[in-house]
Amino acid sequence: MERLTFRLLGFPEFRLNGRRVELALRKAAALLVYLAEAGGPVARDVPPPLLWPETDEESARARLRRTLYKIRIAFGSELIAATGASLVLHPELSVEVDSSFFEHACNVGPLDAAADTYQSDYLAGFSVPDCPEFEEWVFFRREALRSRLVQVLERLVEAKIADGEPRAAVVSATRLAGLDPLSESAHRHLIRAHLAAGHRAAAERQVESCVRLLRDELGVAPDPATLALLQQPTHDAAVPATRYIEVDGIHIAYQIVGTGPMDIVLVPGFISHVERVWEDGRCRAWLTAVSQMGRLILFDRRGMGLSDRVGARPTVEATAQDILAVMNAAGSRRALLIGASEGGPGCVRFAVDHPDRLGGLVLWGSLAKGSHAPDYPFALTAAQYDLWKRRLLAGWGGPAEIETFAPSLAGDLQVRTWWAGLLRAASSPGAVAGLLEALSDTDVRHLLAKVSARTMVLHRAGDRAVRVEAGRFLAARIPGARFIEVAGHDHWFWVGDQQPLLDSIGAFARSG
Repeated sequence: MERLTFRLLGFPEFRLNGRRVELALRKAAALLVYLAEAGGPVARDVPPPLLWPETDEESARARLRRTLYKIRIAFGSELIAATGASLVLHPELSVEVDSSFFEHACNVGPLDAAADTYQSDYLAGFSVPDCPEFEEWVFFRREALRSRLVQVLERLVEAKIADGEPRAAVVSATRLAGLDPLSESAHRHLIRAHLAAGHRAAAERQVESCVRLLRDELGVAPDPATLALLQQPTHDAAVPATRYIEVDGIHIAYQIVGTGPMDIVLVPGFISHVERVWEDGRCRAWLTAVSQMGRLILFDRRGMGLSDRVGARPTVEATAQDILAVMNAAGSRRALLIGASEGGPGCVRFAVDHPDRLGGLVLWGSLAKGSHAPDYPFALTAAQYDLWKRRLLAGWGGPAEIETFAPSLAGDLQVRTWWAGLLRAASSPGAVAGLLEALSDTDVRHLLAKVSARTMVLHRAGDRAVRVEAGRFLAARIPGARFIEVAGHDHWFWVGDQQPLLDSIGAFARSG
C-alpha cells in the first residue's frame, strides 16, 4: 500500500512513500489539504467555488479537472478518486496527516507527543489570496489547533510539576508564554514552573517581565495574585487542582473547592475555563464566597476550556451527562445546581432526568430557547443572531462583546485583557461557531413543567445578553419557581453588586 504523508503544521509538505513531492500550483496544494482534512468524500461541486470564486461554474469545473490532472502528474500516481459526484483521497492509500495526529494525541495522549508534533502554526506561510472562503476556512482551522496547543501546554505544566519534573514544566511554560506574551496566565504558569524548579531568580525576572509588558503594551498592572506567587515557595495553592473524568472517551476538567454540609455544582455558560476564571479578582471573590457555603464543584463543559474538544455540536443532553459524570467523580450524591446563562438548559434536562440528585436548582441569566419564535419573542431572530455571532467571531482574540456581557466593566483595561485571554484559552472561533449554532437550536420549553426540584430564577433587569423576560418565562413555567430580579445590566454573575445574589443563593441553599 502506498503511503501519503501530509505535513500541515507549518508550510505544507507532501510525501509519497517518503519521497517529497513539490506542488508548484498553490490551488493544487489547497485542494489536497482540503481533501485530507475532510477525511472522506467531498461533493464535487464544493471545491470549485472555494478555489475559483471569481469564475463561472463551467470554467471552475474545467479548472478543477486541470488541477486534478496536475496533481496526478506531480505524484506519478492516482491520489484522488474522482466521480461525477464526489472527490476523495484514494481509499487504497495509507494517509497520515500531522494535524490529525496532533488532535488525536490531545484527546488520548500522550500530551508530550501532541506538543512535539506542533512545531509551527497550521499552514504557516501558505495562502491563496484570491480565495477568501478557503482563507477563512484555514483561519478557523489554525485558531482551533492553536487553542488546542495552549490547552496541551497548560496541562503539561501542571502535570510536570505534579510529577516532580519542574524542568520539563519550565520548557512547556516558556513555550506557552511565547505563544501569547500578553497573557498574564501564561506568565503565571512560567513563574510557578521556575519556583517549582527552585529557580527563584528566574521567577523574579519573569514577574518583572510580566509587569513591564502589561504596563507598556496594555497600560495595566498585574493582578495582585500574580505578584503574590513569589511569596509561595512551591506551586500556587490559591488555584484549586484541576482533575479529569472521562465520559464516553471525552475528558471533562473539573475542580473541587471548599468543604461544607452540601455540594454546589456550577454549570457555566458558553465560555469557561476552570483555571482562568480565578485570575479575575471579582470572579475569584464570588467563587470563594460560594465555596464557603458548601463544597463547590465547577467544570468546563465538553468542547470548552480545559475539557476535550469534540467534533459534534454540544447538546443539552451532553451537558446533563457531563454534570452527572462530574458529580459521580466528586462523590456527590445530591447537590444544589447553579446553571449560568447557556448552562441553564442542560441543568433543566438534568433536573428532569435525575431529580433524586438535586437539592435545588438555581438559574442565573438563563433561557429556555436560544432563538426567536412567535411564542418566544424575547430571543434574537435568526438574522440578529447571525449578525451577533459574526461580530463575536470577528472580535475573537480581543475582548469580544464585553460591552454585551459586562457593560459596567467595558472600559476597564485589566478586565478587557483578562477576558481576551480567557476567550483565546477557552476555545477558538471555529469551535465556538459550532457551539453557538447548537445554542440557537436549544429548546427546553417542553421540559419546564416536568422540573420537580425547588427552583430559584435570578436575572438582572437590564441584562444585555439574555433579556429579563427569558428569566420570567422560566420562573412562570417551572412549578413553584421563585423569580428574583436584580438591578443592573451585566450578564456575568460576578460583576456588579454581588451581595444580593450571594444572599439569595445562601438563603435558598439553607432552606433546603
